[in-house]
Amino acid sequence: MAKRKGRGRLSKIDLLPEECDEVVSWAARELASRDRTQSDIYKEFEEKLIAVQGEYGVAFDIPSFTSFNRYSVRLAEVTRRLESTREIASSISERMNAESSDELTMIAAETIKTLVFELMAQAGEGGIDPKGAMQLAAALKAATQAQGVSTSRRQKVEEQLADKAKEAVQSVVKTGGLSDEAAKTILDKFLGVAK
Repeated sequence: MAKRKGRGRLSKIDLLPEECDEVVSWAARELASRDRTQSDIYKEFEEKLIAVQGEYGVAFDIPSFTSFNRYSVRLAEVTRRLESTREIASSISERMNAESSDELTMIAAETIKTLVFELMAQAGEGGIDPKGAMQLAAALKAATQAQGVSTSRRQKVEEQLADKAKEAVQSVVKTGGLSDEAAKTILDKFLGVAK
């Protein structure tokens, strides 16, 4: 069977008003923690939604247990994929030095940026709903921040290496009789200033 394009039909949980976002996030965290049964979580989810209706005076249909179950299954699939990706990334990062890790971060961030723009282009004239636009913006912001953190970390590691190299060369100058000019030449070559 061919994979369906687009986001498909919105679930009852997707159709809940903005005032319910915190309750939906709470339910997702509870489901992901696997400390309680789905039935217990649904019962409290239902109570929290009733409280939102009373507090904000908004009218909406509370999703059925069946809808909640479908949401739970989708969430579990996404969580498993994320955990698998995290394990793979962890395994790769153990084998890579900081520079390779930074390169991987840059590649992943660029891939996320490309994905965001492709999703926006696929939305076509219908556009993206405000919630989807907000999620895409958050993904784009996170990717850009990851690139900045990666660059910052690399610069910090390079600065620390340069400081240690300077200390080592100065130590050799004091004890080994190396001239200041020779020490400067060694440092310049090591730090990439002169070739």
